[in-house]
Amino acid sequence: MSKKILAIYYTQSGQMRDVIDSLTQPIIDARASVEKVEIKMVNGYNFPWTGSNFFGVMPDCVLGVPAEIQPFVLKETKYDLIIVGYQPWFLSPSIPSNSLLNHPDFIKVVQDTPVVTISAARNMWLNAFVRVRKSIQDAGGRLVGNIALVDRHLNPISFVTIFYWMLTGKKESYLNIFPKPGVDEQEIKDTSKFGRVIAARLNMVDYWDSLQDELMHNDAVNIKYPLMFIEGKARIIFSVWAKIISKRKNKGAWLAAFKYYLFFALFIVAPIALTVDMILIRPFFGDRIQEKKNFYLQLN
Repeated sequence: MSKKILAIYYTQSGQMRDVIDSLTQPIIDARASVEKVEIKMVNGYNFPWTGSNFFGVMPDCVLGVPAEIQPFVLKETKYDLIIVGYQPWFLSPSIPSNSLLNHPDFIKVVQDTPVVTISAARNMWLNAFVRVRKSIQDAGGRLVGNIALVDRHLNPISFVTIFYWMLTGKKESYLNIFPKPGVDEQEIKDTSKFGRVIAARLNMVDYWDSLQDELMHNDAVNIKYPLMFIEGKARIIFSVWAKIISKRKNKGAWLAAFKYYLFFALFIVAPIALTVDMILIRPFFGDRIQEKKNFYLQLN
């Protein structure tokens, strides 16, 4: 009997759909039964964004406030593997992804089931993964693999290009100078290599036990210390801003303040903080840094 695989995901721009298609094709070729489900929101998020709409979702996204998902139907009540595709917004799982993870139908089907997560992010995915990992654990799922796709260009450059893509809907070179935004198209195609790893294990005994080791051998996860450092600080700051803004009646003014703070922090504060860290902290706390990296690499 063929293995039953569920690949469930949300996409706004279409990028995650391409990722899931590439990832699952080798599994389909291995004659497993792959059911792909793209969730939709009752109140959808238009793409491209407007600036006000994008920053307007920040408080609910950071605070983990779910939104209503359109009803979706699953063909099976039990799967051999569930693949969850998601994207981070504001260093947190996107509102649609968080809403899926907390949906009763998903919680029911994920219980006692192996799960592989795959994300597509600008470059900071660690905090979102920690929250996704916890949600899967709380639902009774067994996380056996994680794949993190990112835009590999320098942080300030990808910041510019992602905003160009988000606000225009055009995944093309800005001013014919900057690189194309998002996860590189070739890297999306190459996601099939992870699908081949999964497909090869479908009929093995204890086939999920060392899956993540093999995925990592194929560069499924790459943690860069400077980004880990920035994200660790930004996560705390985002949480403070989200709590403040959520309690205000005139959210627009506070969201505008957050937007300008974000630009200032990225281009002014972050380089200074990284320089200080490189001189005064990193050389003396190697063990603690490795321990933090290991925390983000853990599946349980």
